[in-house]
Amino acid sequence: MKIVVLDGYSVNPGDLSWNALGELGELTVYDRTDACEVVSRAQGADVVLTNKVVISDEVMERLAGLKYIGVLATGYNVVDVDAASRRGIVVTNVPAYSTDSVVQMTFAHILNMTNRVAHYARENSEGKWSAAADFCYWDTPLEELAGMTLGIVGLGNIGYKVACIAHGFGMDVFACTSKNSADLPSWIQKTTFKGLLGISDILTLHCPLTADTHEMINKETLGLMKRGALLVNTGRGALVNESDVAKALAGGQLGGYGADVMLQEPPAADNPLLYAPNAYLTPHIAWATAAARKRLMAVAVANVKAFVEGLPVNVVSR
Repeated sequence: MKIVVLDGYSVNPGDLSWNALGELGELTVYDRTDACEVVSRAQGADVVLTNKVVISDEVMERLAGLKYIGVLATGYNVVDVDAASRRGIVVTNVPAYSTDSVVQMTFAHILNMTNRVAHYARENSEGKWSAAADFCYWDTPLEELAGMTLGIVGLGNIGYKVACIAHGFGMDVFACTSKNSADLPSWIQKTTFKGLLGISDILTLHCPLTADTHEMINKETLGLMKRGALLVNTGRGALVNESDVAKALAGGQLGGYGADVMLQEPPAADNPLLYAPNAYLTPHIAWATAAARKRLMAVAVANVKAFVEGLPVNVVSR
């Protein structure tokens, strides 16, 4: 069996091992693959693994022997799943491997914006504390999470764990979710998305990207938020209109934006968010802790092994 990994570098830049996957067949791993190289590199493969390389219907049509596509991520929009289903190609993903890491990054952004960690680290490196007249130094408001209202859009694995940690901080937790109120703990109050906008001191996005959620944060919805509220996005870049968010930051309607995802990755050098005040952008690394990547690779290998044994798991095709 021939196995090809099209873009293995982001998952394993060299600190992990592909040996377990190599034991299942003849393995070739490419660090990165351009769109024009996909067909030639995957030619003759039974199994193809991809993280961000797109596998379209056209590509599948030219790979007659392809039987399996493993997505090295939870989201699988890089694969035309309907086309794969029509062709009898099994598609799998790796669910929930990064929950703890993404939750951690969510609070890294929240705590950075409320405690101004990056700001004071920079101030200290410029000598501001050393020159202070007192034992402490601050030049911005410092906020306590206890008693603040956190609005959560989406209560899947990540959203729910964010809620639990927020509750531990003493925050009032509200959520927009498809779950029934009766199935939620008493300390999570269910409301509508519009309802969240008006009450949240901090709003955090953990919902899938769909036609309904595309640019759900825009000029109109930003105008419904509390002035100076904080926004966190560790979900998908396209959940927000980046230009509208940049303008809301510049005008003070939004007090801060912490995000690990953007519409275009890497972003264009002229993206307005790169220069907006109180915009804190991390380069899509919430998922990339060593622990999360180890889990990802272990599940990806188990997925391939289960397919080889005729009992595929984590199947997203039909």
